[in-house]
This record gives sequence, structure tokens and C-alpha cells, in this order.
Amino acid sequence: MYHSWLDRWDERRARRGEEGKKSTDFALDAELAFPGAKKITSIEEFCALADQAVADPAFFDDPNVSDQGFERLDGWLKFPSDISTDVEQNNVVSAKITESGSFDQAMVIFHHWNASSRNRQIANFFSQRGITVVEIAMPYHFERSRPGSVHADYMLSPNLGRTIQSVRQAVLDGRKLIRWLKIEGYREISVLGMSLGSWVAGVLAAHDSAVSKASLFLTAGSLADMVWTGRATRLIRASLEPEIKLTDLRRAWGPLNLENYAHSFARPDLGLHVVLAKRDKVVLPELSERFLQRLKDAGARPNILELNCGHYSLAMPPYILLAGLSLKRFLSCADKSARRA
Repeated sequence: MYHSWLDRWDERRARRGEEGKKSTDFALDAELAFPGAKKITSIEEFCALADQAVADPAFFDDPNVSDQGFERLDGWLKFPSDISTDVEQNNVVSAKITESGSFDQAMVIFHHWNASSRNRQIANFFSQRGITVVEIAMPYHFERSRPGSVHADYMLSPNLGRTIQSVRQAVLDGRKLIRWLKIEGYREISVLGMSLGSWVAGVLAAHDSAVSKASLFLTAGSLADMVWTGRATRLIRASLEPEIKLTDLRRAWGPLNLENYAHSFARPDLGLHVVLAKRDKVVLPELSERFLQRLKDAGARPNILELNCGHYSLAMPPYILLAGLSLKRFLSCADKSARRA
């Protein structure tokens, strides 16, 4: 009875999330996704470039590393993104810092798609326990929103190239922030990603050895499959489906597929924590299970918490409390064996 009510609550929440969303057109725009790429006209050409990006360990490295331009004031940090887009507001990264008074550990939080507020309660909870929390704004969210838009339709869309560019920009912004935190003296860096933010945090952790712990909430491997099957992305699928097959979309968004980096997640100095919702209609449980199996096959041993709730109802008690306590235990572990218990 309770879980039937919970499912209905999640569905109502999903419908509210659809308010104001409009379908947008399918586009390739490979020149946005792949630096130096020329304009192409076929899906096969796009997929070939995506295959090259997956094989390139430097695709998520910043070729123009610059640690200049950071401005800190009254608990806020701003710095220029090293990817320039045609939305001026999106080219400046903002982050809210909640200090702990200790330089032992900092955690960078990547929020969910279309987030309307930052996670003040999470930030306060962990800062009071010795972990400085930095809540970064992902592309086209919060202070970086595109003028006139009511949701972050440029971050995730049927524009294949812009979606890759946006996730890559989020990863590079995160890596730049982590370099700054290291310069500031923080000893251990963790990342927490929620839903779409878990893809950003996951790609970052797989490519940056400065990250010692990664916690992924409501995640899976294939972003293509999530968009194709998820409750929150029906409008995107409606634009994609007449133009591209799912098999090709998987290749096209291969650089964003966490399964392609399973061996990187298995590196011995990375602790991995995953929180899943068994009743999730946005990130289907079978997609999450496939990702976890790929991780285990690669030798990773993630700490997994599965809760009997939906995607949105994870934010409700008791589920959010259980997830928070699980994350606290994970972040408190001092050694690799404990992290992977």
C-alpha cells in the first residue's frame, strides 16, 4: 500500500518536472562535441568521432590548463570555464563553499538535471563533520542558466554534439575546481553526483587521480539508454527516435557511457559508493545493474546501497537519511579495504 502511494508520488513529481519543457530538434553539431572537428552530415561520421574520443584517454583533459581567474567572496567561488559557449552566462562557473574548518577533506557535489536549488542540508551536515562541501553549478544551471529558458535544455538534449560538449564542460570545470582545492591545501577530494550529476562525477573520477572517493546517486552506465527509457526524458526521445536508432545513439554518446571506463573505476586508490532506487522510473534498475556488473567484472568493488523507493522519493525520509548515513560511513573510511567493504 505504502509503495503504491510512493509510486504515485514519484509520478506526480515527474509530471511537475515536465511543466514548461518543450521538444527541441535533433542535431549532430559534431564541432561542439569534438575539438577541431569539421561539420559533418551523417550519423556514421559522428559515431566514428565518438569512437575515437572513447579511445582517447585525453578527451576529458583540458589542453589549456589555467588556474587563474578564481574569485572567492562570502562563501562563493567564481572562475572562468575553459570551454567557451555561445551563452555568456554559462562561461562563468559558480560554486557555493560550506567550510568545515578543516583541510583534511573536501567534497564536490554535482547536482541533478534541472535542479532548482543547491543542497544546503547536505552541505551543512557534512561540513559539521569535518568535510568542506563545494556545490558547483553544472552548465546551464543556476547562475549559468540560458536567458529565457525555464529548464536546462542545453545540458541534455537531442542535440548530440551539444550534450557531449555540456557534459565535457562540466567535467573540465570540476577538474579545474579540484586543482584549486588541492592548491588551497585540501588533502583528500571526494565527488558526489546525483542523477545526471552522477555521470559528470563518474567521468571525472575515472579520469582524475586527484579524486580518492566517488559517490554516485541514482546512476547507470549508458546515458543513451537512460534517455531512451527514462521517465524524465520522454521529450528528448520523441525528437531522437525518428532520426537515430538506439544502437547508434549508444555509439554517439559513447564518451559519456560510464561502462566504457569500468577499468578506471577499478584503480586501487579510488573508493566507489553507489546508491540506487529499486523503484526508479528515470534511471531504470536494469541499467544500473548492468553498470554494476561491468564494474565488478573490471575488478571494482563498489559499496552499494539499494533502497525501495523511486527516483524522486529518494529525497524523502527515511530514504534520504539512509543514503546520507551510508555516504557518511563511506567518506569516513580511512583505507581502501574499508572503502570497498
